[in-house]
Amino acid sequence: MSLLKLTHISAFYGASQALFDVHLDLEEGQVLALMGRNGMGKSTTVKVICRLLAHRGGTVTFDGRDMGSLPAFMAARAGIGLVPEGRRCFANLTVQENLIVAARPGSWDLDAVHRVFPRLGERSEQVASSLSGGEQQMLAIGRALMTNPRLLILDEATEGLAPVVRQEIWAAIGRLKAETGLAILVVDKSLRELATVADKAVILEKGRSVWAGGFGELTADVTDQYLGV
Repeated sequence: MSLLKLTHISAFYGASQALFDVHLDLEEGQVLALMGRNGMGKSTTVKVICRLLAHRGGTVTFDGRDMGSLPAFMAARAGIGLVPEGRRCFANLTVQENLIVAARPGSWDLDAVHRVFPRLGERSEQVASSLSGGEQQMLAIGRALMTNPRLLILDEATEGLAPVVRQEIWAAIGRLKAETGLAILVVDKSLRELATVADKAVILEKGRSVWAGGFGELTADVTDQYLGV
């Protein structure tokens, strides 16, 4: 049964239409890669899922529930955890305060997050603004996990990070998949790293779903057509 399902989604920014016909289907425990060139609607789709942007056509269902009329805070309470593009940590709060401000009851607590990202435990009393970009990204992921989500959404979680930090983030995503059964939606451009974790993919082109299938079914022709420069 689908945990998250988008069908015929259209969405607008004012009078400008950004999404025209987006379809997406994600089951419990799966990792789905949402892909496409810049400006093709990936982050807009994430906003629709998280109810940060209302859609005008189509349906969004999460765990069988129609999400169309819900505000963003209710989507979070329903079990959708977002790691937004650009991290957006609370700069003047400590690492621990960033984590506990979002905490909801469940298996993800400070100790569990520190096991995934030991550096957050080491820097618990530092303010977020003093962390490196990679550490802030770990903090953003840890903060989302502290909401004890059923779906974790990572919007460009490795963008602009040093290669060694990128690998640390990808390793953490792999651990989450292997050890938790958490459903994960990943927006990223790196085919090589996505291949290590993703079960399936959806590709967007100009606000439309143009390809969907198992990640292993992606061919060079498809990636050249829709993902190449």
